[in-house]
Amino acid sequence: MYKFAHIADCHLGAQKYPELKDLELRAFKECLDICMTEEVDFIIIAGDLFHSNLPDMGVVKEAVGKLKQVKEMGIPVYINYGSHDFSPNQTSIIDIITESGLMKKLFNAKVLEDQKGNEQIQLLFTTDPKTGAKLTGISGRKMGIDDSYYEILDRESLEAEEGFKIFVYHTSVKNILPEYLTALGGTDIKRFPRNFDYYAGGHIHKRICEDKLEGYGVITYSGPLFGGYPRDLEISAKGEKRGFYIIEYEDCIRTCADIKFHSLELSKYLYMEFNADHKTPAQLNQEMKKEFERKESQDKIKGRIIVLKVKGELTSGKTSDVNFQELRKYLKEADALHVSINYHGLVSREFTEIRVKGETVEEIEENLLQENLSNINIPVKELTSTQGKELASRLLKIIRQNQKTNEKKAEYNTRILHESLSILGLEDIIE
Repeated sequence: MYKFAHIADCHLGAQKYPELKDLELRAFKECLDICMTEEVDFIIIAGDLFHSNLPDMGVVKEAVGKLKQVKEMGIPVYINYGSHDFSPNQTSIIDIITESGLMKKLFNAKVLEDQKGNEQIQLLFTTDPKTGAKLTGISGRKMGIDDSYYEILDRESLEAEEGFKIFVYHTSVKNILPEYLTALGGTDIKRFPRNFDYYAGGHIHKRICEDKLEGYGVITYSGPLFGGYPRDLEISAKGEKRGFYIIEYEDCIRTCADIKFHSLELSKYLYMEFNADHKTPAQLNQEMKKEFERKESQDKIKGRIIVLKVKGELTSGKTSDVNFQELRKYLKEADALHVSINYHGLVSREFTEIRVKGETVEEIEENLLQENLSNINIPVKELTSTQGKELASRLLKIIRQNQKTNEKKAEYNTRILHESLSILGLEDIIE
């Protein structure tokens, strides 16, 4: 019997609050501690180990220290880039850590031509020395750029390979997404190679296991260890368990029942929703304070992550008249570990004309871009509709990059210009 762990979406360095930073790192360390206790033969990290390609070095130091312990136990760690790990123009921290020998990158490909002269990507396998398992896969890229790899992938050679095979990916597989995530789109499973025993996924922040697609083995997402976004906290507060998979097998994996999920119980949560419909700001303030006073008396605040969601339409006043700052202060004084307040769905009847749908900055931006593109006349087809929105979003991410440490302003300007022109396909205009 052999045993391996499947981890994804650690997003180390995502949290800005000290109490959440601590939980983020604890999740990673406890996960690897369990892997060592369980004596797994190898570990797969299916992307987004860190939240950025060059994260805070304090976070890196903690992660490397734990990875070193794993290496000393003789447990190999195999990794692919996630969309947050990857950098097209500079060295990623993943490159540095793999160069040290603490992890091994799986994405290894060569470019060939098929019989018709079309370009193809042929993936090479990495064989785990102890188990003989053969691993390969495709790294994640931002904005779904990795889709182009799947389009030209040489699936035939992968499918013909004998032995126990694992395919590691970091993209959304639209065929297995739950209904509420279908708006993400994603890659069709038909672009994946068949005849693999296990498909280890990352990118989707929800635990998913599918074992009924003909020609494919068990297709999975382990979900995040903790979660890098406010929405992750909300989902956790609603009861979703976070953790990773450990898979024990002899010669094959037959069903999802063969996979064991290890949940990480890092903190207690309290989730509450308030509806502002037919209320004034003063009435909503009073209702929320009264309810939390009741929760405090029941000892349901102390030491917990409090996730508060407020939505609906106020009958008068402005949304800023709702005193969330005072509520946050009250909860912290009641010894809440952390307070997360989502009021993106809160509007005022007097200000509905400026309402913008979306719960995250990215969603709001995408909705604004889509709305404005439909209202203006653009002669260039590539700049309209979905294509224009995606192009504008990618440019915004480039422009938002901060100047690096020790990078001169002129170097920063040149780098941003080159990356922007590359997105537009105009890099050749500058020598």
